[in-house]
Amino acid sequence: MAARSLDPDLYINRELSWIAFNQRVLAQALDQRTPLLEQAKFSAIFSNNLDEFFMVRVASLKSQVEAGISTASADGRTPQQQLKAIRAELLPLLEQQQKHYLNSLKTELNNHAVQLLDYAQLNEGQRLWIDNFFQTAIFPVLTPLAVDPAHPFPFVSNLSLNVGALVVDPDSGQRQLARVKVPQKILPRFVAIPTDLSDSDPEPVHTAVPLEQVVAFNIGLLFPGMTVEGHYFFRVTRDADLELRDLEADDLMIAIEQGLHKRRMGGEVVRLEVANQMPDDVIEMLMDGMSVAEDDLYRVDGPLGLDDLFGLLSLPLEALKDEPLNGHTPPTLARAQRGMLEDGSIKEEEFESIFSVIRRRDVLLHHPYDLFSTSVEEFINQAADDPQVMGIKMTLYRTSKDSPIIAALIRAAEHGKQVMALVELKARFDEDNNIQWAKQLESSGVHVVYGVIGLKTHTKIVLVVRKEKQRLRSYVHIGTGNYNSKTSKLYTDIGLLSARPELGQDLVELFNYLTGFSKQQSFRRLLVAPVTLRKGIEGLIRREIKHAKQGHGGHIKAKMNSLVDPAIVALLYEASQAGVVIELIIRGMCCLYPGREGVSESIRVVSIIGRYLEHSRIFWFSNKGEAEVYLGSADWMPRNLDRRVEAVSPVEEPELREQLERLLNLYLNDNRGAWDMLSDGSFSQRQPSRKTIHSQLELTDLWRHGLPPANTNDKTESETVE
Repeated sequence: MAARSLDPDLYINRELSWIAFNQRVLAQALDQRTPLLEQAKFSAIFSNNLDEFFMVRVASLKSQVEAGISTASADGRTPQQQLKAIRAELLPLLEQQQKHYLNSLKTELNNHAVQLLDYAQLNEGQRLWIDNFFQTAIFPVLTPLAVDPAHPFPFVSNLSLNVGALVVDPDSGQRQLARVKVPQKILPRFVAIPTDLSDSDPEPVHTAVPLEQVVAFNIGLLFPGMTVEGHYFFRVTRDADLELRDLEADDLMIAIEQGLHKRRMGGEVVRLEVANQMPDDVIEMLMDGMSVAEDDLYRVDGPLGLDDLFGLLSLPLEALKDEPLNGHTPPTLARAQRGMLEDGSIKEEEFESIFSVIRRRDVLLHHPYDLFSTSVEEFINQAADDPQVMGIKMTLYRTSKDSPIIAALIRAAEHGKQVMALVELKARFDEDNNIQWAKQLESSGVHVVYGVIGLKTHTKIVLVVRKEKQRLRSYVHIGTGNYNSKTSKLYTDIGLLSARPELGQDLVELFNYLTGFSKQQSFRRLLVAPVTLRKGIEGLIRREIKHAKQGHGGHIKAKMNSLVDPAIVALLYEASQAGVVIELIIRGMCCLYPGREGVSESIRVVSIIGRYLEHSRIFWFSNKGEAEVYLGSADWMPRNLDRRVEAVSPVEEPELREQLERLLNLYLNDNRGAWDMLSDGSFSQRQPSRKTIHSQLELTDLWRHGLPPANTNDKTESETVE
């Protein structure tokens, strides 16, 4: 079955598959087993995900419709049909989210002495306090903007929360609309009220009222001498995707800076959210003023912009949160911690450099269970300060503010080392941060480049060149996640530290490809996109097909964020029909139907949603009992295989390959955070009938003390529920 002949009925629309993923995120909020403040977190993640989906994916589809493009997607839908399907799928999910917030989350938080009150529920003392807070801390920064023939419709910025006030002149009876922007960027969304003002017994630990209600119920102060007939909330989402041509580095930075200004203001409106109570005539004024189509209007029965629920996680209520899980220093690196040497935790004779450890054997890292700070950051820090290190080269896709890695690169340059950083300016929603880092690195003497024209550099690689015994040795880190201290505690990622000469030489040539005019077409061990990765992955799948047809059996286990590529989907169907057993762990989009008779009977798909975002990519191929395992930054999507620079590395040491196979089996056997994908493309959450297997919780101990045997692949004692 070739990709071009893939039946549209055998391919799931990628946008609808993404919505199904976000539905699984929302399910974490709705799940009563999830601690209360974690429920708030998952509801916030659902909303934040949806904002980005509208700003990028929905905006792209709307642009296609406006351009008259009717080309069908791989599943046979036109852009207009996709937009209608997206709306139909989202409406019930939005209703579920609001019902959960209003009827469950607020009630249960109140039972735990956390009061999220409406303004109308405040007692006299609380109201006086809030009204005074409004006049001293909010009123001076508000700007009411009239909407009438003398004033053009005011620009409403992207993701802003607004109050629309119907104002009446008591003398003339003239009625008009005014818009007031809620200052949510400078004030918390939920305004805390002193708890000793509460009538409750016992006294609550936290009382708050939504900021927009504080503004709305005091809005009359903005219109002295006028009558406020009503106030209504609305929120706008705009096209925020940056359209960038293939430009040289300086022009690219200027273009991105200009594009970021445009994004902050926003492009065309792609979604208008209004409170359910808003009258039709006010809605019509908003839609006319901002050129909003009926299909882009979303009426919401509850507060808008629930992504601000993130703020509740700052409450000091540990009993309402997940139990903290602290990572550990990898045992193989325990004696390679320079900080422990400096503070006296280990003696000088006990310390060994991280390079000595890596020379002896490859080191496999699994974050956040293995601390990023004592592994990857330690590697780069020691490289920056080691007088024998001649050069450091690395890619930066998304990094954290106050990054220790940036500080180490600057320090290395100050020490006279050759330091090169490839900063990807086109990392969506991190462009501004990356521009600032690029300027800071350049001003400190680091060679900064921006990658290959026409391609986004997504690979996560570090090359350290060290002089040893009059020759140069290369040390590498190849990973699945960003060099980001913050997300390393929130995402699961795999990394490999190695001194294998072939990997080192491959990275030398890959960096030459990224920084010069190299047209490298082959690599020794790495699979590199867009050069060899697609061909390499397809070749590994075809080898399993060949082995299955020869009676040797074929088996593939793969973990990734998304499976979207039509050619890979078609090839996996072909492999299943040849008898290859295929087990996929896919957190996000999956455009393949598993378990279909005659098509994909031997394919099963599991999605893991939990406290950590599953971000690692691992590819395991049985190869007639001589398993080959790869890890890297690429999902099986057209953009990763064809339009990005990616690197996927083999794992050479047998012990580490077995460790990764055991890890895959643990995920496959999860029955707490796992969802089974059914043959119709829907998902069912597993429920343990006896023993609970929660992969993310168990990994904290298991990664430290040895995972289950590699051949443990029995089905769990679980049942699935719709």
